[in-house]
Amino acid sequence: MLIVVNLDVMMAKRKISSSQLAEQIDLTPANLSILKNNKAKAVRFSTLARICKALDCQPSDILEYIPEEEDTHD
Repeated sequence: MLIVVNLDVMMAKRKISSSQLAEQIDLTPANLSILKNNKAKAVRFSTLARICKALDCQPSDILEYIPEEEDTHD
């Protein structure tokens, strides 16, 4: 995966539960779980903005780019 969602790390730092965050950002707990567990294929900027506001963080605190390893098999 190229983009890793570190939402659980930021939530732990802010000591907020999934249900509390879901309520604050008006997102269903199921959809928050999909995002938190790196199962989401996309995230709306408006959702990301609400998450950042609720957690007092930047998008880069939540999203991380991991370069793919190059194929070394010849």
